[in-house]
Amino acid sequence: MTTLKTTGADPAARSPRAPRQRRRRDLAASTRLSRPQAILQGVVLTLGAIAFLFPFYYMLVGSLQASPDTTVAGAFPNPANLTLHNYAAIDSRINLWQGLVNSGIFTGGVLLFTVVFGVLAGYALSILQWRGRGVTFALALLVQTIPFQLLMIPLYVLIARNYGLGDSYLGMILPFAINSAAVLIFRQYFLQLPRELFDAARIDGAGEFTLLWRVALPLVRPALVTVLLLTFIGPWNEFLWPFLITKEASLQPLAVSLANYISTVAASTSNPYGAILAGAVVLAAPVVVLFIVFQRYFTSTDIGSSVKG
Repeated sequence: MTTLKTTGADPAARSPRAPRQRRRRDLAASTRLSRPQAILQGVVLTLGAIAFLFPFYYMLVGSLQASPDTTVAGAFPNPANLTLHNYAAIDSRINLWQGLVNSGIFTGGVLLFTVVFGVLAGYALSILQWRGRGVTFALALLVQTIPFQLLMIPLYVLIARNYGLGDSYLGMILPFAINSAAVLIFRQYFLQLPRELFDAARIDGAGEFTLLWRVALPLVRPALVTVLLLTFIGPWNEFLWPFLITKEASLQPLAVSLANYISTVAASTSNPYGAILAGAVVLAAPVVVLFIVFQRYFTSTDIGSSVKG
């Protein structure tokens, strides 16, 4: 009598991760560069990085020079010519700390409103089913084509005269409270989430707020960080609207204070070039630091791995 002995398939072959791992190995093998290609790629990337970073380096070095040097040689100054006098001159003419606080309040308020409304609108436009959803999304996209300068005069009349919010933080924040770009980003991220997650949570009795807070938001963390960083740049560098809506110097954000300093005071200093660059460094430094600290959050996680087969 012949006994047939069958052996089971390799557990690694039955694993749902095996095809994914094989695809990753095949992709890595197909994209592996030869040594000359790797060297060429490194040289090109290095040159691109230098071209991108050189203006920031030149701005920083120029802000530290005691006497102006606008030539190419100014990028490599004599250490004896470096000083913090330009920064001290700014701080002595304007309240630098108050400007930073005002910019922080203005930017923080815009970020808060943008994230709250963006998350709610993005969730409603992607997960919830209701009549007119497509038309509403189309209108949100259409708003992005309207220049803010075109709406500035009606907004000023509405906020300053009708609402009486001139010379106030709320008056600065309101025009930027809803950001259609943030709504678009959150909507696209929510659309990538597996519907099985929401169906399973609804079966367990979860409501929409619970779904949003405990299921959806933790999975769109890259979108949240992206919206925060991209939105931060706008109000932090915004000049025209705060300049129109605020007349008191104690309420003006840093961009307006520095612009007033550059236009009225910097020209009378011994080194106006250094004063202007010092103001640019003060305004750009927080944005650069934020991008350096949070750049790793731009990489999205594998959302599909949250669903177990």
